[in-house]
Amino acid sequence: MRETMPSPQEVLKKIFGYDQFRPFQEEIIQSVLDRQDTLIIMPTGGGKSLCYQIPALVFENLTVVVSPLISLMKDQVDQLKELGVNAVLLNSSISRKEYRINIEKIVTHQSKLVYLAPETLLKEDILELFSKMKIDAVAVDESHCLSEWGHDFRPEYRQIAVFRKHHPEAVFIALTATATERVREDIQIALKMKNPKIFISSFDRNNLFLQIAPKHNAFQQVSDFLKKFKNQSGIIYCFSREHTEKLTEKLAEKGYSVKAYHAGLSDKERQSNQELFVKDDVQIIVATIAFGMGINKPDVRFVIHYDLPKSVESYYQEIGRAGRDGLPAYCLLLFSYADVHKIKFIIDKKENPEQKTIARKQLNQVLSYCETYSCRRKFLIEYFGERYQKENCEMCDTCTDNKFEKQTDLTIPAKKLVSCIMRTGQKFGIGHVIDVLRGSKAKKIIQYGHDKLSTYNIGNEYSADQWKEIGRQMIEQGFLVQDEEYRTLSVAPKTKDLLKDQIPFLGIVEQTEILPEKKKISDEIYDEELFELLRKTRKIIADEKNIPPYIVFTDRTLIEIAKYYPVSEVQFLSIHGIQSAKLNEYGHIFIPLVKEFVETKETFKKKNLSKENKIEEKSKKMQLLNETIDQKVKTASLLKELSQLADEYETALSEKKKQESKIEALKQKIIEKAEKENLTQIKGSQSEIQVTPYEKILLPDSKDPNQQELIRLLKLKGLYESYSMLNSSLLKSKIKSSEILEEDILKFAEKTTDYKITLKQNKKNSVDPESFF
Repeated sequence: MRETMPSPQEVLKKIFGYDQFRPFQEEIIQSVLDRQDTLIIMPTGGGKSLCYQIPALVFENLTVVVSPLISLMKDQVDQLKELGVNAVLLNSSISRKEYRINIEKIVTHQSKLVYLAPETLLKEDILELFSKMKIDAVAVDESHCLSEWGHDFRPEYRQIAVFRKHHPEAVFIALTATATERVREDIQIALKMKNPKIFISSFDRNNLFLQIAPKHNAFQQVSDFLKKFKNQSGIIYCFSREHTEKLTEKLAEKGYSVKAYHAGLSDKERQSNQELFVKDDVQIIVATIAFGMGINKPDVRFVIHYDLPKSVESYYQEIGRAGRDGLPAYCLLLFSYADVHKIKFIIDKKENPEQKTIARKQLNQVLSYCETYSCRRKFLIEYFGERYQKENCEMCDTCTDNKFEKQTDLTIPAKKLVSCIMRTGQKFGIGHVIDVLRGSKAKKIIQYGHDKLSTYNIGNEYSADQWKEIGRQMIEQGFLVQDEEYRTLSVAPKTKDLLKDQIPFLGIVEQTEILPEKKKISDEIYDEELFELLRKTRKIIADEKNIPPYIVFTDRTLIEIAKYYPVSEVQFLSIHGIQSAKLNEYGHIFIPLVKEFVETKETFKKKNLSKENKIEEKSKKMQLLNETIDQKVKTASLLKELSQLADEYETALSEKKKQESKIEALKQKIIEKAEKENLTQIKGSQSEIQVTPYEKILLPDSKDPNQQELIRLLKLKGLYESYSMLNSSLLKSKIKSSEILEEDILKFAEKTTDYKITLKQNKKNSVDPESFF
């Protein structure tokens, strides 16, 4: 044991450069140093990592950090190395050589802090390595992954407790930004924590503005939103890879600096896009939910949920990636019931009943958040078990819209709704009850005899959407109860006083145009216009084949197509009634039809946009300046890629020299063998063994402007000397080398020349690109 250990305050100041701890940090660190198992619930950006990094530097022996993502580990290790802390990581992202070096650092006690994934932790060689060492602490980051009730359950996390058996002396630290009471209990049980101290920091991120907007033309809404955040960093979350790719492509076409991030990309491309974002080379990342864990980018100014998040926990964690610097940031969620139905469709396909129940509950919680008319911040904070005292947070759409001041007496429509719920037996959801109130002739209404009820067709003064608003507010105010799993409505005891006129019901009804009820084949929400188009197409096919239309596709199948808009073969196969044979037979007809319909609909909406939404043109001088700056940035980017290509060239050349040496040695052996065996025909054909050299890549007297420009750029970057080595003859081999790289570099040179010419054609306000380099 060391004679003197540094105090946490000394480590905080000397290593991390901070003068004081944030709330709870000091108490948490002391709990860990007292070897008390500790559970930490702290919002993103609250300083969780210091709660185990400082104890690790105070303890004498090793601290093991278990983390779910490579990016999370790499980010923290890189930061610690910058601070002079010899932390190491063990995962698949590092070379074998680096892996061995890191193991050596652990064994020789050069490093006291090691990061690894749970799978790595439980490998036999790692368990054996750690069995010979003293371990002071094990920190389990993103510990919500332990719980099936968490938003990101990972089965391998459950195995971490096995490690505890081997190291009972180690103190365990569990950390997460999002954990309900149920998840907290799961974490403690899964890690076999011994009377842990639990620290729950405030969930209030008061610099984040929260808004829910009805989704009507999502891309246009995002475009309008982004105009307010020009050249600022932001993340847009999508539900699927396909949405991610399409949105990225459309934004790029509009000139935004944007990259995609999803599981369909290679590890290298994901990492590259992530790094471009972190380094401000790209402003916007369009991603699936995987993006952001472990990214310590403080200046994310906005987070948009293009699609509905899968749980309140994941939503809270994702918006937590905005405004980590404490400055204001904006969080927008585009909400539509079509998204709700899509998620329900996916949930219903789950085979595990328990997972299905959990997913339904999580979806209903998200719905409650989106539908609330009270303070959104209050909803989020109290969801995680914390009391929120303020009446008005002044940082969410419901509070800033002053909706409470717009309340009117809605007692009469409230009574109608309650009466209808009671007369239908309190067994149905809001949609069915509204259909009864508005006199729908849907099959389900007739089947149950609800068209004979006294409440049938008495609610035409409000649209279906307005009735939904009334219903949501009655749930919020405790007049109605909604089943968490099936969403059916029942009457609360409080409602008796409403029916007796002892208390009023005050609420808000947005004034929208009331349209007559349309006849529908199904109660489900789907695109009726598309459905009719599909039905006509089905009829034409059926007539040509001389078969009934339902043999092609049933109405149920067409309704699902009109509901989910499948535009790929994979999506088409997920529709009810469609299997491989149907896909092969009709997919080439229906998939393009759906695609064209969607594209036409979007185009129509764009054409009908108000002229007021058009941005006033900038002055010519300012436009010229912006173009010049943009071109300078593009030219710099080209030079950066050119530099990387030159490095690849040097590597390729080195490899070729090795190959050349081997070939020369083999050639010499052949000649020696020929002489020894007196095979003159081989000896005499020595010249035939020679390998034909490449022509020189850059001829000294070349007048090709692209080559001249390349030489100029390489000189500016200090790369010409190494690049000129490529003028020597190179061997043709199967190694990826010069003839491919040569073509790439000349293409970049050509592009760069074009930028230079464009810049020099500008008037007085233009900038010479050389001054930029």
